[in-house]
Order: sequence, then C-alpha cells, then structure tokens
Amino acid sequence: MNEDAEMELAIGGAGGVYFLASPGELVVDVEKRDRNTRNGQTVLRAILVGPDRQVVDEKTIPDDGRPTGSGMGPVQRVRLSAQVVRKGIYGLNITVSQDRYGEEAVWGFRTNCPHYLIETSRGHRDARHEEPIVLGNPGRPGDVCFVPRRGAFEMTVAGLPEGVDALPVYDAEGGLVHTLEVDAEGRASHSFPAGIHRDTVPWRLHLPVQQATVQIEGVTRWDEEDLYPDLSYWTPDPASYFPFQAYRWMLTPYSRTVYGGAEREGEMAFQVHNNSDRTQAFGLVVEFSGDAWPVQMSEERVEVGPKEVKEVRARYTSGPDGETRTCHVRVTPEANPEVTTYSTLIVKAGAAPAKAPLDMPLRLRAYRHENEQFGYIPDFPVEGQVYFDLENRSFLSTGGRLETLRGGWSETCDPQGAVRSRVPGVEDRAFSLTSAKVAFDADNDMYLLASAGPHRALLHSADGGSTFTAYPVDRSDDRRSSLDIETFSGHNVPDGPPPLLRSIQTATDEKLFWRRIATLELFLPEKGEGQIVAGDPIHISDKGLRGCVDVVSWGSKVHVIWAEATGPDEDVPGVPTYVASCDRATRKLGAPALIGYGAPPNDVHNKPSITMDSQGYLHGLAGTHGQPFQHARSLASNDAHSGWTPAVAVGNRQTYIGLVCGPDGTLHLVFRMWRHGEEPFPASMHATLAYQRKRPGMPWEEPRVLIVAPFSEYSIFYHRFVIDRKGRLFLSYDYWSTFWFYRTDHWGRRRSMMMSADGGETWKLVETADLGRGVKAVECPESSVQSKSGNRRVFCLCSGPWTLNPGQRSGPLCFGRARGRFGRACIGLDIPDVCL
Repeated sequence: MNEDAEMELAIGGAGGVYFLASPGELVVDVEKRDRNTRNGQTVLRAILVGPDRQVVDEKTIPDDGRPTGSGMGPVQRVRLSAQVVRKGIYGLNITVSQDRYGEEAVWGFRTNCPHYLIETSRGHRDARHEEPIVLGNPGRPGDVCFVPRRGAFEMTVAGLPEGVDALPVYDAEGGLVHTLEVDAEGRASHSFPAGIHRDTVPWRLHLPVQQATVQIEGVTRWDEEDLYPDLSYWTPDPASYFPFQAYRWMLTPYSRTVYGGAEREGEMAFQVHNNSDRTQAFGLVVEFSGDAWPVQMSEERVEVGPKEVKEVRARYTSGPDGETRTCHVRVTPEANPEVTTYSTLIVKAGAAPAKAPLDMPLRLRAYRHENEQFGYIPDFPVEGQVYFDLENRSFLSTGGRLETLRGGWSETCDPQGAVRSRVPGVEDRAFSLTSAKVAFDADNDMYLLASAGPHRALLHSADGGSTFTAYPVDRSDDRRSSLDIETFSGHNVPDGPPPLLRSIQTATDEKLFWRRIATLELFLPEKGEGQIVAGDPIHISDKGLRGCVDVVSWGSKVHVIWAEATGPDEDVPGVPTYVASCDRATRKLGAPALIGYGAPPNDVHNKPSITMDSQGYLHGLAGTHGQPFQHARSLASNDAHSGWTPAVAVGNRQTYIGLVCGPDGTLHLVFRMWRHGEEPFPASMHATLAYQRKRPGMPWEEPRVLIVAPFSEYSIFYHRFVIDRKGRLFLSYDYWSTFWFYRTDHWGRRRSMMMSADGGETWKLVETADLGRGVKAVECPESSVQSKSGNRRVFCLCSGPWTLNPGQRSGPLCFGRARGRFGRACIGLDIPDVCL
C-alpha cells in the first residue's frame, strides 16, 4: 500500500470494523488525521481481536503535535495484522483519547479482507442514542451502503458542500430507489415508504464528495420496533457487505478459560443467539488447534427462534495436572453458511488463580476481564448484589427471581408463584421485582419491593423467602416516582418492617440537565394483627433532588439523609445535604440538620448516604459528582438533632457512594474515582473503582484503587457494596465503557463480585463457598443476659456457644430475643441500647 497516499475514507466518530476473515494473513492499515480544533491529546488506539476476542494486535497513533487552530493535520498510519488459522469474525476497535464523540480527529482504514462492516460507535451522551455517519474527505467521492428499515424511514444528509445538488440512492442490483435533492444550505432529506426494494440489499447512497453528515432511521437512530436497535452498520463498498446484523453474538461467550481437577469431566455452557427476525438453524462442531482431546457438544444442530437464545454445552475431560487443552466451538447458520465463526474453550488442570487473593489493583484489560485473567467463573448468580439475613444466609434478587444460596446449592423463588397471600388492592395480580435489594427486620423477616399492575407492593416473607404476602404501598404507573428500602449497612436492624423512601419528580430544568426536583417521602410500615400496613407517607422535602435520599434505623428511631435543589442562580458550594430523625411511635420528622454540601449544586448524581457505627453514632456523607465527598458525624448516639461535627473532605474526584460500617466501627467506602494523566492512560483520564476507610478516632485513609478500567474516557462500574453479619465486605460491579463498540460487543453482562474478609486489607473473587458460611444460632444462658424488655429468652448468632458475663454489654454476635423479635446486633461492641 502507498504510504504517501491520501486517506480513502475519513470517518468522524469512534467505533470500529468487523471482518469476515478467511485463512491467510489479515492486514488492516489504520489511518488518522487530527482536526486540531482544540487543545488536547488525540491518541488513537487500535485493537485487532479474533473471533474469540483474543487480542492479536494493538497499535496507537499519537497526536500530531500541531497547535490548536492549525487545521487538519497530516495522515498518520499504523498496520495491524493477524494470521487467520480458521475462518471467523474479527473485530477492529477504534478509540481516541479525549475525544469520545469523535469530533477532534477522523480515521479510516484499508484492508485486504473482502468482507467487512463498519460500526459507527461513539461514546455515550446523556441523550437519545444516535450514531450519525460523518464523512470528512471532500477530495473523494464515496458511498454509504446500508440495510434499510423494512418499514418507512427518513434519510437526512447535511453539511454538503456547494456544487452538490443530487444524491441518488440505489438498491443492491443498481436500481434507482430515489434521488434526494440538495437545498441551498447543503441539506437533503427524503421519507422512504415501507416495503419497496427491501428484497435487494444493501442500498447504496452515493455522495459526489465525502463531506456530509448522514442520518438514516433504523441505521443511525432507532425506535423500539427496529430490528437492530443501537447497532449502526454500514460499508463504503457494497461488495464488502455480509449479513452480520442477523448473526450478531451468534455464539457466546467468545471464550472461556476453565480450571479444575486433573483428568476430570466437566462442561461449559454456551449460548447460540439468533438476532434475526425468523427462526434459524445453526450447526455446531468442535475444532482443535493440535491433537484432538475429549470434547463433545450437547447438540450438533439447534433451531433458535427470532431474537431468542438457546443454551448448548461443551462436555469435556481435562488433561493431566498442569496441562492446558484448547478447542474451538464453531457455529454456522444453515441459511448463510459463509457467515461462520467460533468461540474458544481453554481447559487447564489445576487451581484457578481466582481462588487466591488478588494482587490489587485489578487491572481490567481490553477483552480480558476476570475470566480471561483469573479463570473466574462464578458458580452462583452474579446479576444482583448479595444480601444477608440475621443468620448470615445469602440471598440475591436476580432476573426477577430470588436466589437463596446455601453452601454450594441454591433454591430459586419466583415471586409470581411465591406470593400466596394477598390483601385488597393486589388480588389476582402478577408480581415482578422492582429492586435487587433484599431487606430484613429484627424478626429476620424478609422484604422485597415489587409491582403488580398499577400498584407498588411490599413483599413480606416470614419463612426465609419460600412464600410471600403482598401489601400495596402506592401506585407504580407514574414513571416519575421511585421507591427504595433500607438494607443492612453494619449495625442497623429495624424493629419493624424496614423504612421505605419515595421520590416523585416534580420538575426539570432545560438549562441544568441534572437539576431534577422531587418530593421526597418516608413510609414507616408497621406489623399488626397479622398484616403489614404501609401507612401514609411522611413528608421530607419538596425541594429534593430525585433519588438523592437514604435511610438508616436503630430501634424505634429512623434517620433520613437527603440532598436538595437550590435556585439556579443561588451561590452555594454544592448540594445542601440534610439529616432528620423520626420516631416510629410519633411519626414526626424532626427539624432538618444541614451537615454539608456536595459539589456541584443541582446534580442528581450527588446522592448522599448514611450509616451508623457500633455505638449508634450517625455518619452522613454528602454525595458529589467528581469532587470530594463530605463526611460528618452526629454528636449524640441515635440522634440527628443534637449537633454534628464539621464536614470534612473524604478524598478527591469521587462519585457514587457505597458506604458500610464494620463491627469495630470502621467506615468502609467504595466509589468511582477519576485519574488524569496517569498510567495506563497518560494522555487522558480514566475511571477506577476505589476503596477508602476510616478507623474509629482516625482520619480517612488515602484511597486505594481496586479496579482499573480497560479503556480511557468515561466509565462506570455500577457497583453495589454491602457487609454481611460477620463484617465481611462484598463488592458487586459491572464494568461499563462509554464506547458503544466495546459495550455492545459483549452479549449480556460482565458483572463480578469480590470480597474482603479482613476489613479491606485483601480482596478475592467470590465463590459460593464464601457465601454459604452462615452463623450458628445457640441459646445463651438466661443468667448471663437481660434484655431491656425484661424477656430473658435470648439467642446468640455466632460461630458457637459463648458466655456473656453479668454486666458485660457486648459479645461476638448477640441478638436479644424480645416479644418474638430479634433485637440489636451486638457485634463484639458496646451497644447499650440493646444488651445490658
């Protein structure tokens, strides 16, 4: 290829290319030109991956170093290549530092592969997803070839230069579909009727010059009924087209690394996905890189309905200790056998690195996450966060179902069938869970949030989640409204059903996108006469920010923290954050106490959090969006109205609070933290998931990075942070990249879970064995403990019997039994309100 040649294709926006590659050498030359419109480092990163998403080559193109305003820079090129051993779908991932929207550089490519499709795919915006095709090479003509929506759609082309007056659109056989007329502003548009010419695809939009922004409904922006939403596929050459859309995610996972005992049988599940609109049959066969070894597919042919997934299994026998065996599972659609690809299965006889403590921080790498690096394959559902009852049994709400984990086996509960009792207002309704949270009260009763038709309901179980009774709370047909529930954060065990929080959005601000004003309310459900009554809501604020509210309770006291909106022109350092206490008996919310400001103002990202320590002191954190959290502690135990310590900054560049308190009173905090100009992305910023703690009487320690993102620019981890009844920390997370190309390439989620059993010192990936270790219930000597109620029947949940000396006010794990309810947890600490 001519190194001095100009770019044949200049694409704005990030994204990448998918190649249907046959055996031989695959060559891809990637090109870039900087626009130099602003000060920034536009470093292009190109990653070439195989069908199994093994990275086969990676290169970068640096910033051209030219000053801002100097205009389009020179063409820079790098070559990526791979030796294709077996046919399959390869991918080229393109990102540019400090340019997630693809506005500061254009890129293109040349390849010897005859079949490919471009996927335009920028970083996300806080707006409707669209991926306009932007071309910036006015010296050459060009084409945009695409599969049109079957229904009616509109095409709009803007930014055309003078002299362009017509844009013809052809079908795959060269028949003219329509010619768009260009107006004086360089714009053309046309609405194409449904059905016509749809049997000859792809269509081809011809551009006399490659200088335009093209929007095509169903290709660059989508409606709910579109066949391929959020996937923007096109090609500049109709001969390169292949029907990739219909076979997206055809076989996943793309690879799996499995560890286990030597010479043992095992199996690995794969999913065959049919992304088309008709039932299709797929063939499955096992291929080997070297000598064959025992592997057999559960099915050699499967029929899959439109937009459906079917599971198949590869049954294998591992090799001798220390041996690694590899095979490839090929999938081929019978309707289009040329579009074939494969996944890779690697079986290693030995212990998985995932079983050992992690060498922190865990650095996720492009296409190499926990399984690829550590052989991590969770043997329990990871879609939701785990929650623990008073006996430390594990529960997860996932996929609308409740999973109960007990030492290597699970029970699954479907709330639709488990709701046996109903009260007026929710008869004959099918229930679906609306939150992944699982809450418990002092009786060890379980609570879930659900909806049934127009109603929101509280599901209550007194038998460990086997059956539920449904109690209506409010109506759910108002999308502006949301409901939340208190969960265990270290020392809070509510006497009654857990408090509920309702947030009802009442206003938005066109000028301040994140200023979403809401009415905040508190529900205090009560048990009585064999049922639960949610009662009327208690008003918190009419100036709250939507969802920016949290709650913690101790005994009859309930403490609420919330953030409020301020006037757009009001000069404040951040979101004012308040705390108030409410007594269950009086149902009166006390006067708000201002504890601090979370920067910036009027931002719904700034959700605060509240917990309490072993002595009942409240700890409030004002949430921030990329700024230091603000921490304050109450001056009195179990009381928000006797004063607070001055707010202090916790760290820096923080967002999304995950806060719990350990048995010894240590505060544990997990959050997203930005890093700028640091490895592994010195030219830009990147996200990390970080951990910080505060020991009693000590200042906050410096943040420690737990996880490093595999890409620069915006990222989020969707983390959930909980603590069990033993004080162990559990962190669930799911890496989410701003770049659609990377995010949509993976079918399903990448959620994983790690834990620390030593107060944040070391971390490991979670296995079922880590979840199944409950605490043993034993009856303590009556002479050793006296509950405040006078009821001397006391149970202690601990690892074994223990003795509490008369007058001693703490123990390993004590729950005082009074009037049929578990009381406050005395986790080896001084909690005078419960155990005397």
